[in-house]
Amino acid sequence: MFIYVNGEIVKKEEAAISPFDHGFLYGMGLFETFRVYDGHPFLLDHHITRLNEGLKVLNIEKQFTREEVNNSLRVLLDANGLENAYIRLNVSAGIGEVGLQVEPYREPNVLIFAKPLPKAGEMAEKRAVILQLKRNTPEGLTRLKSHHYMNNLLAKREIGRSTDVEGIFLTAEDYIAEGIVSNIFWKKGNTVYTPSLATGILNGITRQFTMKAVKTLGLHMEEGLFSIEDVAAAEEIFVTNSIQEIVPIVEFEGHAMPGKSGELVQKLHQHYRESCNTLWSI
Repeated sequence: MFIYVNGEIVKKEEAAISPFDHGFLYGMGLFETFRVYDGHPFLLDHHITRLNEGLKVLNIEKQFTREEVNNSLRVLLDANGLENAYIRLNVSAGIGEVGLQVEPYREPNVLIFAKPLPKAGEMAEKRAVILQLKRNTPEGLTRLKSHHYMNNLLAKREIGRSTDVEGIFLTAEDYIAEGIVSNIFWKKGNTVYTPSLATGILNGITRQFTMKAVKTLGLHMEEGLFSIEDVAAAEEIFVTNSIQEIVPIVEFEGHAMPGKSGELVQKLHQHYRESCNTLWSI
């Protein structure tokens, strides 16, 4: 398998960065994960926009364009013989002295990883459980998709190796926040609900796509502060992320849910299938 490192395609065993990279020393780095469908990087524009905004916050002097990223992806995918893939675009701050740096980072390290994925197909159902571990607050004003991932890793250890379970974080105030690697939605009546960004969650790209799709389907979309009881009373629950797409929930804290037989998730899944091979933007 090959990866992209600062403009070069190298074998993964030969890839290396300096131990003085502040992405390693202090977690000063960002990443985006997304899928490529038959050669098309779905919603790439929005992933780049979020990445560029985060780089400004971290004082890393690098901005990406669609053309630059897409060209790099094409070379990497060709090297690995892939048309359907999981992509991680990673930007770390680059080399600095040991100690906290105030000056801008001007030579970041850019790495792109690709893993093979099968063609998109049926929805995979999961059970949702409330985590004992609370969601940590963002390091800054808003949550970035950054190298600061210990909260997520500890939460994954809490639920174990099961691939059919998603852990759901609560805030310190016991409001529903988000999944370990997902955003959460639920439907009741003609309204679809999802936690507000005020809870400190990541504004997922698939979250944004889903909110627009819900409105396109003629349903109301409401963000807010919600309790476990609010979610348990739902007619349908699902979680979203850019790799697993729309994931129906079959059980929430012991409450049975319709899973992939739910009318809303079926419509959203169909909308996703019709969009994933062509859309650059939401």
